[in-house]
Amino acid sequence: MPTLDDLKLSLRLDSGADDKLLTGYLTAAENYIKQAVGTELDAFYEDTSVVDLFNTAVLALASAYYNYRSSLVPTTAISVNLPVDSIIGQLRGLYDLKMEAITDDQSN
Repeated sequence: MPTLDDLKLSLRLDSGADDKLLTGYLTAAENYIKQAVGTELDAFYEDTSVVDLFNTAVLALASAYYNYRSSLVPTTAISVNLPVDSIIGQLRGLYDLKMEAITDDQSN
């Protein structure tokens, strides 16, 4: 999982004023993505073919939470999750392949 420093670097933040808020956003983003993809295989998110996608999605979503935290304004709604949605789709495919491989191994 990306660290607080990773998120601050991607947001170009030097101050520690929002560290608690950013830590909450990282946790929320990680949980959201895991719930959207699957939670039965914790090791899946540490696999070398997955870790970069997962970390990118977590950083993108946590950054969106931070940048668009004042969403209750009288403006047009803009989806900020397009990159995250795309990555979640990729992760779901990889997750399904991993689940199929485990199922096949158990049935043999």
